[in-house]
Amino acid sequence: MKLRWPLLFVALLPGLVGALNSHRTNAQTTGAVAAAQKPLYARLAWRRASPSDLELDGDIPGATREQGKRYITREQLLALPQATYTVTNDANFNGPTEISGVALDELVHALAANSESDIAVAICSDGYATHYDHSYITAHHPVLVLKIDGKDPADWPKFRENGAYMGPYLISSPDFKPSFKILSHDDEPQIPWGVVQLKIQSEAAVFDAIRPRSPSSNSPEVQDGYRIAQQNCFRCHNSSDAGGTKAQRSWTVLSTWATASPEYFAAYIHDPKSKNPKSQMQAFPNYDAATLSALTKYFQSFSDNARSGKP
Repeated sequence: MKLRWPLLFVALLPGLVGALNSHRTNAQTTGAVAAAQKPLYARLAWRRASPSDLELDGDIPGATREQGKRYITREQLLALPQATYTVTNDANFNGPTEISGVALDELVHALAANSESDIAVAICSDGYATHYDHSYITAHHPVLVLKIDGKDPADWPKFRENGAYMGPYLISSPDFKPSFKILSHDDEPQIPWGVVQLKIQSEAAVFDAIRPRSPSSNSPEVQDGYRIAQQNCFRCHNSSDAGGTKAQRSWTVLSTWATASPEYFAAYIHDPKSKNPKSQMQAFPNYDAATLSALTKYFQSFSDNARSGKP
């Protein structure tokens, strides 16, 4: 009789252990499900854990002035709804290429802190910056590419001009067709590669950095130059913290050049190497005299503003 309870305990022990393990497993499963159900921004990391993590910045919920940058993993991006297309007119590829990834508008919607955060700025490892405003996203449906022909970035084709690695991310569009034309500037495909950061910001705030403020700001010529500069010059040249830094020539420098020597400035845009054989800037031989004049007048407007003493 004295052995009954120890024997009973031994008999019940496997069941108790199994119940405890089951409870632990259920708790872990419940915790994992709860974590997966959190909004995307709540699952972002505060530190980079892998070179493939995409840095995020700007108007993201939970970000603070002291700690604004967050990171999204490739696995988290792959878990989002994927779009797949065969592109035939992307200059980064040699011929038809299948791309798949996350539609940029879906990503902005998932990450934006509010409805005013309506522009995505893709920043590349070399300082090149591409601004995807609402009109461009609506017209061209850009995709943050995660796979090319079903392959991960390590197996992506190299950039056709110099053999550079195009990862960890690039952006493409399914079937780009120009949606506007200003003078001789056609809407251009925004297809950066080597993308390492994405900023979600207010379009009004971003473009305010390069908005002309001089007395001549409202002239049609200056406004044409402004709209062209938004899509073109802003990719490589910065105004304070906004814009690209690849060229290492700020908006103020461009304004000074346009004012001091307008003929030289226009000729440089048209054919940079004719003025500086070592220039790395893209040439714009399609820009006619009216287009070059609009850009020159636009950049001169900042010097006009400085002379007038206006902010």
